[in-house]
Amino acid sequence: MSDNAEAANSAGRKAPRSKTDLFVSFTLLALQGFGGVLAVVQRELVDKKQWLTLDEFVEDWSVAQILPGPNVVNLALMIGGRTFGLPGALAALAGLLLAPTVLVLLFAAAVAGVADTPVAQGMLRGMGAVSAGLIAAVGIKLMGALKNNPMGRWSCLGVAALTFTAIALLRLPLAWVLLSLGPLASIWAWHCLGQGELA
Repeated sequence: MSDNAEAANSAGRKAPRSKTDLFVSFTLLALQGFGGVLAVVQRELVDKKQWLTLDEFVEDWSVAQILPGPNVVNLALMIGGRTFGLPGALAALAGLLLAPTVLVLLFAAAVAGVADTPVAQGMLRGMGAVSAGLIAAVGIKLMGALKNNPMGRWSCLGVAALTFTAIALLRLPLAWVLLSLGPLASIWAWHCLGQGELA
């Protein structure tokens, strides 16, 4: 077991037992999360596996979002690398990608002739609504971690409300919202951290 895994155990958290455990866990996670895995990732890694606390999950997910590439791939690499180094990162990545890739290829071959039918289109719209609901539910569940955020709960909710307004209501491009609100929120967080150190 790595030093990081031992540190996790001493902190009262569990850690992946082996690279095989990482591979199997991320395979099962990926198979549950077609169309988006945020809801599944939070439930599996925080509630069931207890590999991360809620605060650690929010921090790691935030870092995973700003790195290039899919969020959950970045998170898998971080967790695998933290516990077993490069082999652990590769085991988690393989678990996350192998089975879904095979299933997507099989599914694409099976539905190639019916993808444009009204029934298939209706099914896809229905799955989109379910995915949106799952993401909203996880967002509400993760709000509990805001109490430990240096910016404070109300500042975080204010940034979230501004982001929602800019993207969902005003239909501003995501890139412009990130380039404007992102630096402002970062500066405010830096200010709050400095105030916390002075206190």
